[in-house]
Amino acid sequence: MARVLAYVWAFPTTLLGLLFLPFAVIFGGGLQVVDGVLELYGGPVSFFLRRCTLLRGGASAMTLGHVVLARDRWLLDATRTHERVHVRQCERWGPLFIPAYLLASLVLWIRGRRAYEDNPFEREAFGR
Repeated sequence: MARVLAYVWAFPTTLLGLLFLPFAVIFGGGLQVVDGVLELYGGPVSFFLRRCTLLRGGASAMTLGHVVLARDRWLLDATRTHERVHVRQCERWGPLFIPAYLLASLVLWIRGRRAYEDNPFEREAFGR
């Protein structure tokens, strides 16, 4: 029952990730399910991660609830451990995950720190 509640609590964030599903399937991307997490890669997902994030050079992968987006299959494998920490964070924070993540980055940036590297959500995912 606890697993079901984790999926329900994280669903608003997961829903954002599911918006990428038709684009990944129709326009040359791929998908797989690993450990109960939908992984989407390639095609428009790759374009989004390269061009539509604030990270210099783009992001390799991104977690939205129980959906992980990655540029390609190799990067899915390379980032899986890191991204699974974000899945667990989404399960804990539910619909508050994205606002909390963005607020933490904003506060860090205002204080002259690194918005991504010093973000406590990223520090946990990197094991720091």
